[in-house]
Amino acid sequence: MTALEIADTGTQIKKPILVADCVAKSFRGRRVLSSASLRGVPGQLRVLFGRNGIGKSTLLRIAAGLVAPDSGSVHFAGRSYLAAHLPTLAKDGLFFLPDHDLLASAFTVRTQLEWLRDRFDGADVLESARRIGIEKRLDRRPHQLSGGELRRAELTAVLVRRPCCLLADEPYRGISPVDQEALTAILRELAASGVAVVVTGHETATLLDAADHVTWCTSGTTYELGTPPVARAHEAFRRDYLGA
Repeated sequence: MTALEIADTGTQIKKPILVADCVAKSFRGRRVLSSASLRGVPGQLRVLFGRNGIGKSTLLRIAAGLVAPDSGSVHFAGRSYLAAHLPTLAKDGLFFLPDHDLLASAFTVRTQLEWLRDRFDGADVLESARRIGIEKRLDRRPHQLSGGELRRAELTAVLVRRPCCLLADEPYRGISPVDQEALTAILRELAASGVAVVVTGHETATLLDAADHVTWCTSGTTYELGTPPVARAHEAFRRDYLGA
């Protein structure tokens, strides 16, 4: 799928590779999302902000094909789905990084990364681990790693997989400032290489500094606020989410 579309003005407008459109979802009679949308754009790091329980993770999981929406659709890599499934989207290059452990404790990190490499014809495991700074922990099992080391191991999985779109649900949770800096650098590097990156989280200052685009999830819907400076200037977002 072509990532760039030439506008009439001659400027380059980036075309989304992932769109979750007009999504609605209820759980046990409670409406979480009523008309929410999400876009992943090649070359951009997009941040989805919202208060706890507002539906951010649900929207991300619907976009990743892990949760079926009550209504709405998912479009990825030129295909449209009323009920997307993660294995299908993964074959076309989507990678979902959940807010819980990605790697199983029964096997070493190296073994699982090699499986990922072999299945998707991915990048070299050791080289990817060195880029993240986790190469000395490859022969440990995930439960033997610290929180920051575990997150680095999961990021190594992303590099090995070489996705065209990454959805990361609260990847900064529970890691040190040093690991947060490393995570931000990798996310920016992925976006700069042309990957469509979408991240959720509550690390407002860090994410606003890193983001290319801000989406705000509130009251069951979403608002495309634009660049971080524009988002900071948005009165309702500043008042209701930033608390300023």
